[in-house]
Amino acid sequence: MLNIPTLEKLRKLKLYGMTRAFEDQIPSSEIASLSFEERLGLLVDREFTERENRRLRSRLRQARLRQQACMEDIDYQAARGLDKSLMRSLAACQWVRDHLNILMTGPTGVGKSFIASALGHRACMEGFRVLSFRIPPLFQELGIARGDGRYGMLTKTIAKAQLLILDDWGLASLSDPEQRDLLEILEDRYENRSTIIVSQIPVDHWHEIIGNPTLADAILDRVVHNAYKITLKGGSMRKKKSPLT
Repeated sequence: MLNIPTLEKLRKLKLYGMTRAFEDQIPSSEIASLSFEERLGLLVDREFTERENRRLRSRLRQARLRQQACMEDIDYQAARGLDKSLMRSLAACQWVRDHLNILMTGPTGVGKSFIASALGHRACMEGFRVLSFRIPPLFQELGIARGDGRYGMLTKTIAKAQLLILDDWGLASLSDPEQRDLLEILEDRYENRSTIIVSQIPVDHWHEIIGNPTLADAILDRVVHNAYKITLKGGSMRKKKSPLT
């Protein structure tokens, strides 16, 4: 009966993983053969694992990744120019530690967003803070935040993300406020944080999309020269996976 107050104290200390592990040990006949150190190690391992899992779930929730994706599910069979050895290297997330960027371009449906989400998922697993936005809603949210006084807080949140994913880049030309918002975001991240930019438009044409030549130079200078460039090709992956084809 001494187990009951012990369990209550573990719960009060919010050691929920250790509580569940201890509850599992109580009815086990095999646990008696283990030493005190071995039993304690099992309790600590369970607590550590459950805390890490909770942190991962929190990071994934905050990341708002566009798709549920992981590196293991990336399709290398489709002929779309995806370098498997490069992706294996990127999966180690050293590029995030080194504050490098990834520029991913290719036609619609080729799997850019899935790969970007998979990279974001891996970064979350490695303990990095990740944020993902589609460009049009991001600028809309920044505009609203500027009007209701949340602009500084929102840009600070974006700046803190160790990996920022910007999807659907270049769907439309940028307005003057959008150009300045983008420059502000990338200036905060330059050589301090990593960014993935996903676009249907080749990098060589990004200058035209931004519009203002001076701001375009400043924006691209902060992302292009220290970035991995992944150029995908081929037909739509959605069409290939459709049950109607």
